[in-house]
Amino acid sequence: MAAPRVAVDGEGALESVFPRELGLFADAFTAETRYRLCGRELSIVQHHGSRLGVAAPVWEAALALCDYFEEHKLNFWGKKVIELGAGTGIVGILVALLGGNVTITDLPVALKQIEENVHRNLPAEYLARTKVCALSWGLDHMEFPSDYDFILGADIVYLKDTYPSLIRTLQHLCGPQSTIYLSSKMRQEHSTVLFFETLLPMHFTSKLAFRDENENINIYKVSQRVTPDHSYVTG
Repeated sequence: MAAPRVAVDGEGALESVFPRELGLFADAFTAETRYRLCGRELSIVQHHGSRLGVAAPVWEAALALCDYFEEHKLNFWGKKVIELGAGTGIVGILVALLGGNVTITDLPVALKQIEENVHRNLPAEYLARTKVCALSWGLDHMEFPSDYDFILGADIVYLKDTYPSLIRTLQHLCGPQSTIYLSSKMRQEHSTVLFFETLLPMHFTSKLAFRDENENINIYKVSQRVTPDHSYVTG
């Protein structure tokens, strides 16, 4: 579950984005996990604790998205890609290794962990076309272009208050040529189903591309809506 990037003011608002209730993230520790994805070996550091909260771990939805890329042999070579709410950065790092020109984004507090993982896993020639930067949903998304080939998000849909900001951000980032892939644990208690089945289709063309019944994870393939006169809906 990566951290959603939303407009926040002050520590109290930040806590609403990184849930810390009931001492859920009270134990601070660092873990290193190795993954083999798309034929690449990745070593991912995760700084668990209250500072990063849900941004620290590698969540199953991120691994499911990486496996989907391998199974469907998605071609990222030379493509312009942005990852939202990256957390550890594992998805964006893999896409960079697969040849993409990748911008990996999340809350400022999560960027150090992402940068650490980027430098652990990407050779110098890949670092030159990989950027790590903050992106606040609904706040500074206008500073980013609208010409991405791929927009990626893994487990970023779990806080209902952030959904309008996420929709606005996707609307700005998504151009006629863009494909969005969103992988998510379908948490009923977090209105995740509401987002994918009701809110997202109001603004985009969306279809279920993959379903893992055991893990309750869905992957959606999303693009701009096209009107009957073949024009694109941007708002």
